[in-house]
Amino acid sequence: MFVNEQTEKSPPMSIVVVMITQGSLMKSVLFPSVLALAATLGPIGQAAANDGEIATFKNVTGNIDIARKDATLDAVSGMPLFVSDRIVSGTGSSAGIVFKDGTLLTVGPSTDIQVRDYAFEPKQAKYDFFVYLAKGAAVYSSGLIARLAPDAVRVATPTATIGVRGTRFIIEAD
Repeated sequence: MFVNEQTEKSPPMSIVVVMITQGSLMKSVLFPSVLALAATLGPIGQAAANDGEIATFKNVTGNIDIARKDATLDAVSGMPLFVSDRIVSGTGSSAGIVFKDGTLLTVGPSTDIQVRDYAFEPKQAKYDFFVYLAKGAAVYSSGLIARLAPDAVRVATPTATIGVRGTRFIIEAD
């Protein structure tokens, strides 16, 4: 596993790449539209209402399903995301998601990822960000949780759990 942390002298668009090996095969992925997505998302804006909403889909391309409790929903731009939601993207599909703290998550094609835990309550100093990437690829760009409580950010795959110390990275799981 390779992790490169951003320093204060690093350019703001540097990318931390995490490669997970399986046997002797090493894989990494880069979405050509990551920089375009970041440019279109704009500022963080107001925090979500206190109804459990943790994030919002900013853009959806292709078929993105949300498994929520006992229902499967088609994701659309502006749709809220909640803890325990499972995001499943179809072939050639992608989605940009902005969390309450400003964390950006780009879900790539043929991906299965679940938000297992999330808390952003600065007044109570309660922070948590935990996603599980079962398969596919995603791009993570840190928000306030990673800045205020870096140990609270975790990304897991079937073969590894990653503690995030950088600001951006790409991860893939088969």
